[in-house]
Amino acid sequence: MSLVIRLSRTGKKGERKFRIVVKEKRSRRDGDNVEVLGWYEKGKENQKQLNVERYEYWLSKGAQPSLTVSQIAK
Repeated sequence: MSLVIRLSRTGKKGERKFRIVVKEKRSRRDGDNVEVLGWYEKGKENQKQLNVERYEYWLSKGAQPSLTVSQIAK
């Protein structure tokens, strides 16, 4: 089972809201996830919330973050 940390879209049509989730690499973008680590809202202020402790835990277990998620986590 290959795990990846990536964004899953949520909210109404036209809104740019995402959840930061851990899921299997082959699953659909908005499909089942293993764990929700936080959220991210794209816009003027780029609001975000990320559980850094759990993010570090999943990295230690071998989960690969997407390029966007790795930039958000900085």
